Amino acid sequence: MLLDTSAWIELFIKSKLGKKVAKIIENGQYYTSLVTIAEISNWTKKQGLDESEYIFYITKLTQVLDLSTEIAKTAGKLKYERNKTIKKFGMIDAIILATSIEYNLKILTKDSDFKGLENVELL
Repeated sequence: MLLDTSAWIELFIKSKLGKKVAKIIENGQYYTSLVTIAEISNWTKKQGLDESEYIFYITKLTQVLDLSTEIAKTAGKLKYERNKTIKKFGMIDAIILATSIEYNLKILTKDSDFKGLENVELL
């Protein structure tokens, strides 16, 4: 399963949904897209937090998946298609979606922009 940025944030703020994420990731192999590291870095700066602690936690609990030319090409196509129905579907979301397709992983997310996709588990 690929953890989206929103799932990590819920976990970090120890919300009710974050407790659900913690329970889900207790067992098994989990993954994080490289772009989620950038989003978490941005989130920690906005919160006045030390990013290193959060990034360290992500890299210890999950395997961080690199980007590739294929993921980038797929992301561009996915963004174009999703923007026909969801105008605010961003490139980062498209990269995360493309990563999940490339690695055949389900996405765990709170982000409603992923609603309706087969390979998504909404929190």
